[in-house]
Amino acid sequence: MYRIVLYTVSPFNVKAKLFIKGRENIFKTIANKVDLTKKHIWFHFASLGEFEQGRPVLEELKNKYPHKSIIITFFSPSGYEIRKNYDLADGVFYLPLDTSKNAKEFVSLINPEIVIFTKYEFWFHYFKALKDKGIPLIIISGIFRPNQIFFKWYGGFYRHMLSLVTHFFVQNEESVKLLKGIKLEQISLSGDTRFDRVSENAKNPRQLALIEKFCGVSPVLVAGSTWPQDELLLAGLIDQFPGWKFIIAPHEIDAGHLEQLLKLIPDGLRYSQFNENTIDFRDKQVLLIDNIGLLSSIYQYGLIAYIGGGFGTGIHNTLEAAAFGLPVIFGPKYDKFQEAKDLISFGAAISISSIEELSAAFKTLQTDKNAGVTAKKYVQDKTGSTLQITNYLESYI
Repeated sequence: MYRIVLYTVSPFNVKAKLFIKGRENIFKTIANKVDLTKKHIWFHFASLGEFEQGRPVLEELKNKYPHKSIIITFFSPSGYEIRKNYDLADGVFYLPLDTSKNAKEFVSLINPEIVIFTKYEFWFHYFKALKDKGIPLIIISGIFRPNQIFFKWYGGFYRHMLSLVTHFFVQNEESVKLLKGIKLEQISLSGDTRFDRVSENAKNPRQLALIEKFCGVSPVLVAGSTWPQDELLLAGLIDQFPGWKFIIAPHEIDAGHLEQLLKLIPDGLRYSQFNENTIDFRDKQVLLIDNIGLLSSIYQYGLIAYIGGGFGTGIHNTLEAAAFGLPVIFGPKYDKFQEAKDLISFGAAISISSIEELSAAFKTLQTDKNAGVTAKKYVQDKTGSTLQITNYLESYI
């Protein structure tokens, strides 16, 4: 059914088209690129966010075992297209759709000695193929909630799928209790590997001369992974605070969205059109980031962060900003994110639902000198899960 839906919408949807095209002749592509005589360490990620979450574990394993070959798969085009040339992997591929035939062929082809899935992604046929071959499957940075189907009276099939996992490394106590409540014991409370990733990034950020030039001596709000409803609120905030500069990095940077954003903020300066010869940048209050890969380093130039997604399916990464000591503001949909709840409880974040609340939160954080310090300490105190996980994985390698 999923395949039918994809083919139906692909003429009108870029991601669906990439999803299908990327899987054409996938087994032939893998066979041509991978050394089929080797065993591999297989990492699977849903998308780019999960890649960044599992990346510290991948890089630590590669550091300890440089001779080992690593295979990466992605479910989503947004992860694959950005990381398809990742230099620590011997092959980066789309995950073939989850059918019994595909799973058996893929597992036989790459011959993994251990498999690591990050956070979520539960594919029955792949899990079963690994179990049938006695290959350990580890879930890292897992997080579970009571309303998920695993914990419903009708979720027997999905509970069985979880029983095929060798070991779970989960983010919080609630996840431990939920899994033990369905008689799963192979669980470790490890926290979230993203804390290690963002902490390391904050120690050695990429220096961005043009961003620094744009900011000058002005205080800066960095808005990351924004969506149209976030941007509508931010446009109102920009008018209220002419003494501040704003850097907005939208989640989608296609031509249509950028055109819409420039209509909303006509004086916005596009990063791709900003260079050393740009004369009038000092008069510009807003810089629009129209490429991918800069956001995690841009936070170093801000004093306050706004994180997008809170008016849609859920907020994006708050930890990248918090690691640099930025207090954060985000929309109302954050209940699935433990770190967002924690940051609010510690006074390092504020959730808003309107322009009035956004303006009030922005004013509050301008004068609260402890919020940023608290945000940074929160991240630092949560590091260490990568070492815990890699120590466990070593017993299988």
